[in-house]
Amino acid sequence: MEFQKNLLEYISQSLMTTDETISVAESVTSGCLQLAFSQMPNASLFYKGGMTAYTLPEKVRLLHVNRKEAEECDCVSENIAETMALNVASLYESDWSIATTGYCTPIRNSAYKIFAYFSFSYKGEIILTKKLELHPKTQALNAQLYYTEFILGCFKSEINRLLILK
Repeated sequence: MEFQKNLLEYISQSLMTTDETISVAESVTSGCLQLAFSQMPNASLFYKGGMTAYTLPEKVRLLHVNRKEAEECDCVSENIAETMALNVASLYESDWSIATTGYCTPIRNSAYKIFAYFSFSYKGEIILTKKLELHPKTQALNAQLYYTEFILGCFKSEINRLLILK
């Protein structure tokens, strides 16, 4: 798997310049974001780590997602993504975090649609949450890779936005 080299370098350089750290909690992307961060130059200087919590019990146990809420939405909602982002940042004591949850294959619980929610937290606050929708015939791996690239692009934009505000 190859990611856009200039995007990885830009994120790496930005996090090192600001002396900030990041952690990741994944479900639908199943480790693709963690792989991308591990490929960044000098990753050990800013990437604290991540986890893939794929099932409801793991999201509840490790990321303190509300069980009742998770059961009602099959662990896929804006609020679940935000909870995952805030709690992985707390767990790893990182400045930034990214969380993903959603579907990479169309199933009954997703109304046979393919979509994902992702959320960014920065210094204990949610700064962005979005829903991504893909064509229902998208292959699972292609969906995961698309989500990952799109999320990294959005992350670059958020870094830029916050750097401009500083």
